[in-house]
Amino acid sequence: MSEHFVLRINGADHEVRDSWLGESLLDVLRDRLGLTGSKGACEQGECGSCSVLVDQRLVCACLVMAGAAVDREIVTIEGISPDGAPSDVQRAFVECGAVQCGFCTPGLIMAVHDLVDRIDDPSDTEIREELAGNLCRCTGYGRIVEAVRAVVLDRRGEGPR
Repeated sequence: MSEHFVLRINGADHEVRDSWLGESLLDVLRDRLGLTGSKGACEQGECGSCSVLVDQRLVCACLVMAGAAVDREIVTIEGISPDGAPSDVQRAFVECGAVQCGFCTPGLIMAVHDLVDRIDDPSDTEIREELAGNLCRCTGYGRIVEAVRAVVLDRRGEGPR
């Protein structure tokens, strides 16, 4: 049964047609609304490639029913930097070489934003624990941890200018 509902995504209301409330948020974002930054891989919440923020909480969009996201604030990778310029996390990923094939990058960027917005000065252990739900087959995580460290230093005013 096709339904009509509205999702608030990246600060704007989006009408969703030809969907149903039980469809995954990931499928609605990608297939109904054309927001293809979040990637679908495992469809089981194990890889983190579909990570988005719902009411400022990091979630795997493949595990959230679209109906559960109605009346909630959703932020996708497309909305992480509303002014169009790269966010500090995105810049750090590029500068530190934390981007390889790019498939996992949107989910990692979302996870790092969530991490550094909640924890001012995470230890390397905290960084690795917080990012454990995001799988990357290319970088080995060293450069990703380096990118997080760069963001932390920059936010404290100690990063390179």
